[in-house]
Amino acid sequence: MAAPAGDAAPPPLRAATWHWPDEAACATSATTLAQRLMTARAADAEAADLTVELHGPLGAGKTTFVRHLLRALGVRGRIKSPTFTVLEPYHVEAAGGLDIAHFDFYRFDDERELADAGLRDTFAAPGLKLVEWAERAGATRPRADLHFVIEPQADDRRLVRVTAYTARGAALLG
Repeated sequence: MAAPAGDAAPPPLRAATWHWPDEAACATSATTLAQRLMTARAADAEAADLTVELHGPLGAGKTTFVRHLLRALGVRGRIKSPTFTVLEPYHVEAAGGLDIAHFDFYRFDDERELADAGLRDTFAAPGLKLVEWAERAGATRPRADLHFVIEPQADDRRLVRVTAYTARGAALLG
C-alpha cells in the first residue's frame, strides 16, 4: 500500500497490528481510538489535529471503521460515505468542539484534483481528517499522522496494520 505523502516518507514512530474477527472488533478498535483522541484533546487542544489515512481494497471496512469512530466521537444522525461528494464534514461539541472531515478520493483520476477541488484549505484547518483512498490524491496530499492498511482475510476477518508517522499519531497507538 502507498506510504504517506510528503517530501520524503518519514520513518515510522510506532506500529501496531490489530485483528478484527468481526465488525464488533472493528467497533472496539474505533472506540478505543476515539477515547484516546478525546483524552489527548482534553490535555492539548491541538492533539486532534490529525490526518488519518485508510487503505484497503473495496469492501475492506474503511468506511465501516470511520462510521464506528465517528459514532464513538459523538457524531449523531446519519453518517454518509463521501464516495460521491468527496467530503463529508462533521462537528462534535465534546471537548470544546472538534471539526472532522471525512474524505473519499476513490473517484479521483489525477492528483491535481485535490487542489482543483479546493480541499487544501480543509486539510490546513484544525481538526481530524479521515481519508479513504488517499493514494489517489498522490504526492499532493498532506502527510498522514496515522496510516491504516486493512486487509480482508478468509471468512470476513480483517488484519489491520496501523503505522504512526508523527508523535501525535504514536501517542494514540499507546
